Amino acid sequence: MADDNDIFKKSEEFNQLINKQKAFLEELVKENEKLRYQVAQLKSQPHNNGLFREEIEVLRKRVESLELEKEELIQRYQQVEEENKDFAKRYVEIEEQNNNLANLYVASYQLHSTLDFQEVLHIVMEIVINLIGADTFSIMLLDEKSNELVVLASEGYDENTKFPNVRFGEGIIGQVAKSGEPYYINQATKSYPVDFEHPLACIPLKIKENVLGVININKLLVQKDAFTAVDYELFSMLAGHAATAIFSSKLYSQSERKLSTIQSFLDLLTTSQNQG
Repeated sequence: MADDNDIFKKSEEFNQLINKQKAFLEELVKENEKLRYQVAQLKSQPHNNGLFREEIEVLRKRVESLELEKEELIQRYQQVEEENKDFAKRYVEIEEQNNNLANLYVASYQLHSTLDFQEVLHIVMEIVINLIGADTFSIMLLDEKSNELVVLASEGYDENTKFPNVRFGEGIIGQVAKSGEPYYINQATKSYPVDFEHPLACIPLKIKENVLGVININKLLVQKDAFTAVDYELFSMLAGHAATAIFSSKLYSQSERKLSTIQSFLDLLTTSQNQG
């Protein structure tokens, strides 16, 4: 927030400087006109030419000096105005980044606040919709037995859509899972039709070098034309947090099922022994 305050303070200083320069320029213009009028009057009176020749020359030089000073001030004014615009633009960008990071912090907290697998998937989907601005996308996890990526959750598709499993290393999605590197289309997205196997973005969900799955984005919301620089940062941060939350909740669900099975087996043994 210190950087934000500095930029805001500088922007205010520039505005004050611009206002002062405007007032000074107006005074210079008035004085210039006044001096020009005086010179013209003196020149129009022949009997004064000899008497006031030195004064006329002084006035002429003063006019020239004011003209140069005015030009320099105009150039400086234009330069300051451009700098002010740059600072204002940067200030807006930083505000946007801060808002997104704050939202991501809240979303990350939500991700790690539960060990319920389905709830974690739901939270990831909410993040992709609200922070990234995705309209149509899917979350795919790697099935280690079949070595295929399988859709576990999706948004924006028809309810009857049947998603194909994707072989590890095949196509855009499979290559992202294999390499662990994200894939993006760095162009406006409106001209691209929804194509499951040719996404606008495919983000690997990984813990260190281990890829658990991918987030496959096929279409953005109407109000979003393309990905921004902030989106790429969010992708990077989201991938790690989402992967960790999904992995933890999956392990917890598996352990819960095993504990439930063991408990059922122990209950069965206890019942059998009591009956014996």
